[in-house]
Amino acid sequence: MKAFVQRHFEDFVNRRKSDVALTNFSDGFLDHDEAGGPVVGPLAAKTMMESAYRLWPDLHVSVEDILAEGDKVMVRNRWSATNQSTGRRIQFKGFVLWRFANRKIVERWATLTSPEEING
Repeated sequence: MKAFVQRHFEDFVNRRKSDVALTNFSDGFLDHDEAGGPVVGPLAAKTMMESAYRLWPDLHVSVEDILAEGDKVMVRNRWSATNQSTGRRIQFKGFVLWRFANRKIVERWATLTSPEEING
């Protein structure tokens, strides 16, 4: 499951392959922490990432830590991008807890810090 999540982040975020949402998330995928409130199904995650690709064309996520136990994987990650309005680099950090069933992601809980400017 840890390798699955690492590939998911690499494809879904860094390689900008939004269609992996339709493969990696179950049809009944429940995102507890979508910006507009809990959402069922993979399309909201796909749409959210497509918006992020437009907002931050150089968006990149790095997995800092990853733990797995039972049917869950917890990730601590660091996101970076360029603020298109200022040209300055930003970063934000997060934690994501994924729950799996039948080799698919079925639930997600996530927290993110607010973006902050960074040097370089």
